Amino acid sequence: MLISHRWQSKTALVMALGMSSITAMPMLMATSATASSHSYPVAQLFPSQPPPISQEFASVTIPAGNLIPTISDETDKIVIAPDETLAVTLIVNTDIRSSAGTLLIPAGSEIEGEMRPTAGGTRFFAQELMIKNSNQQVPIDATSQEITDTETIDEGTDTSAILTGALIGAGAGVVLGEIFGDIDFLEVLGGAGAGALAGLLLGGSKQAEVFVINPDTDLDLTLESDLVL
Repeated sequence: MLISHRWQSKTALVMALGMSSITAMPMLMATSATASSHSYPVAQLFPSQPPPISQEFASVTIPAGNLIPTISDETDKIVIAPDETLAVTLIVNTDIRSSAGTLLIPAGSEIEGEMRPTAGGTRFFAQELMIKNSNQQVPIDATSQEITDTETIDEGTDTSAILTGALIGAGAGVVLGEIFGDIDFLEVLGGAGAGALAGLLLGGSKQAEVFVINPDTDLDLTLESDLVL
């Protein structure tokens, strides 16, 4: 009989502890709810399915220093004079993804910018990124490597190796038209005056230095500042 009373007492104690544990959970949840700036029912704090996250105002930042590989689908080469500025459109060559695999910039997106003269050569300066398959256009601060190697063009130069499939700047077009009179550069001059010719020809002879740029290998871009998409 003594054993029975002890068993009943232990059973009552376990049940009491179990009830205390069960009733403590809502109390802890309620404490968490009241600690926030807004009080919500427990069912709202712990829904069975989380609500969808709106992407309307979401933005992603690609830090400065990241590389964006580019190519051109319009030309095989770019030929410009040393002091020349020329508008160029490049194509993003590969998908740009986050470390988690999220697609940030799809391949085929366009980057508009300019080839501009620098103290030691020429460089591409990006201005605007147009995301493929979207209406998103964002400013971009990125540059290519500086290109310093020039090629000397004269009457004995094999122009087919240089000019075939090339985008020719107006300044380069002036000097090439002077050297090779049988080539029609009227469409590429873009209004450039013949007055630029004296500065392009070397020592008054019919030869000149030009940059011959391969956009598929020379113009990969490095972000100079963070890109916010």
